[in-house]
Amino acid sequence: MAEEKMDLIIPASFVEKWQGIVDTVAQLINVPAGLIMRLVNENIEVFVSSRTDGNPYKKGDREVFANSGLYCETVIKTNRKLHIPNALTDKHWKNNPDVKLHMVSYLGLPILNPDETPFGTICVLDNTENHYSDLFIKIMYNFRELIENDLKILYMDQALGEENKRLVDFIKEYKQLKGLLRICANCKKIRDENEEWVEIEQYIETHSEAEFSHSLCEACKYKLYKDEPWFKKST
Repeated sequence: MAEEKMDLIIPASFVEKWQGIVDTVAQLINVPAGLIMRLVNENIEVFVSSRTDGNPYKKGDREVFANSGLYCETVIKTNRKLHIPNALTDKHWKNNPDVKLHMVSYLGLPILNPDETPFGTICVLDNTENHYSDLFIKIMYNFRELIENDLKILYMDQALGEENKRLVDFIKEYKQLKGLLRICANCKKIRDENEEWVEIEQYIETHSEAEFSHSLCEACKYKLYKDEPWFKKST
């Protein structure tokens, strides 16, 4: 069975920390918009948006990811940095959706989950041509690393929480099975917590993770089939 992917919850304290990151990067590079974008099912959404003048993006803005034409779609699909100094002079980008918001230059990096699947992007956008110096690009990489390190911490914390929950559930089930069970002296059915008589297999499967596979012990095989020709031959 394939392992179910964890639905990661980002605590408010981390969101506020990331808010400080995009605010800082937008101010350092002197651009209207710094963003952290996140993939959510089939959509890509603005997860954090810088609190800077002239920023047209609001937290929660979203688009269908596939074939959106957004800068960030290319970053995620290629898993590479994307640097566009001026989309208006680039035939591939001059009609992309962000140009309609007057965001004509872009610098973005992919953000990965600890399992190497895409989380989203960190990016900056400007309403004028911007070639972004090597220093600015290095700053972006450093901030990207901070976010990915936070994701590793969150994944470990949440994974440990799930393991602890499973352990607590197991202990509860063990205590319940270990306690006094009311069992019929004749048919061996068990009276459950709803005061109903159920088969012992049904009770154990309901109250634990055990599953039954039926067979016959040697004594029962002999009792049931000792007179069958095929049984005599097998013995």
